[in-house]
Amino acid sequence: MTSEPNLWRVTSRESVDAQPLSDDLSVDLAVIGGGFTGCAAALEAARAGASVCLLEAEQIGHGGSGRNVGLVNAGLWLPPQAVIDQMGQQAGLHLVQTLAQAPEQVFALIAREGIECDATRNGTLHLAHSAAGLRDLQERYRQGVALGAPLRLLDAQETAQRVGSDQFHGALFDPRAGTIQPLAYVQGLARAAQAAGAALHIQSPVTSLERAQGEWVLRSNGHTVRARKVLVATNAYHLGITAPFQPHFVPVHYSQYATDPLPEALRKVILPGGEGCWDTALVMSSMRMDQAGRLILGGIGNGEGVAGGLHAAWAQRKISAVFPALKGYSLRHGWAGRIAMTKDHLPKIVAFGPDALACFGYSGRGIGPGTVFGLNAVQALLRGDTEGLPVAPVTSHIEHFTTPRALWVEAGASLVHAGAARFGSGKPQP
Repeated sequence: MTSEPNLWRVTSRESVDAQPLSDDLSVDLAVIGGGFTGCAAALEAARAGASVCLLEAEQIGHGGSGRNVGLVNAGLWLPPQAVIDQMGQQAGLHLVQTLAQAPEQVFALIAREGIECDATRNGTLHLAHSAAGLRDLQERYRQGVALGAPLRLLDAQETAQRVGSDQFHGALFDPRAGTIQPLAYVQGLARAAQAAGAALHIQSPVTSLERAQGEWVLRSNGHTVRARKVLVATNAYHLGITAPFQPHFVPVHYSQYATDPLPEALRKVILPGGEGCWDTALVMSSMRMDQAGRLILGGIGNGEGVAGGLHAAWAQRKISAVFPALKGYSLRHGWAGRIAMTKDHLPKIVAFGPDALACFGYSGRGIGPGTVFGLNAVQALLRGDTEGLPVAPVTSHIEHFTTPRALWVEAGASLVHAGAARFGSGKPQP
């Protein structure tokens, strides 16, 4: 495997001309974090006529937004009934129905702002890696259809035709969904926010955030930003230790590996319909093609950590096991990102002070929920009313043992990938 950088950084056709904060500012809204949530919020607020300052510690899309798989899904990883069981009928159904519309909102934003992010709305495939996985998909299908979702349950034969592999027992097809180049999407949101009047500043970490004299005071690069309202949109990253709020979650790493563009003959048989895929395995993996014909394989685990070589070896064997015609093809690009996984796998909105909200914990579904939460949160802040948010805001959210739980997930992924790399992966499971 050749160690070349994040594919999305190489192929994005969008760009953002942002500079570090170099002066004091006073604005209606300060946004902390330049990912899907922060950039969507900055765009929405600027279009509404508010003065906006967005502060990003690194580059736009530096975190999970620029390292994402790029699947624009409807809903969460959890099946609808699990969401309703945890939240209650009214609140759970509201979240399920809100996120069912997420792909529509994302693709509408892309069209409205002319974002060049290879948007392809050909649906997604949730692949059954085993008979038990197929039973899970059958139940998800039943629940989704009962709520009006236009899902299709595919048998093994049709799944093999759509994927180009006979390794799966079936699939759940969701035509509402699609794929994008995720870094280009967030960069396009940022560009559009700037065009609408928002001030975006990169390499501007917020070193303090406090409430003083009826407004929020942020410090970055030795300068002060005073804001009437503030939105924290750092998701899987933390603010400085002087901040009044820190999100609590388990940081789960997800790695991806991409081939060079495949020959046309292989592109006609491997994911010929352009659907993005992920499987039902506990240590899940994902597959998709980009518009240039690169196969992109992803899996749980930190490919940039101490077990990076192990995860890369697993990926190399995985592609040839699932697609025998790719045996001998090298993986040109490799990168990893971080997921903010909450204990209940539900995203959170924390109202940590007057006119202050924080959104985080998308638990592996960053594009749709991240966009929707950003749009809804900033609308709530601007109107001064939190009614109708996707989830009811809480004043605090605490999770315990997050570091040991993160280590446990990484250890589990490493063990699974070590076994697969040594003994082979891709055989259909009973």
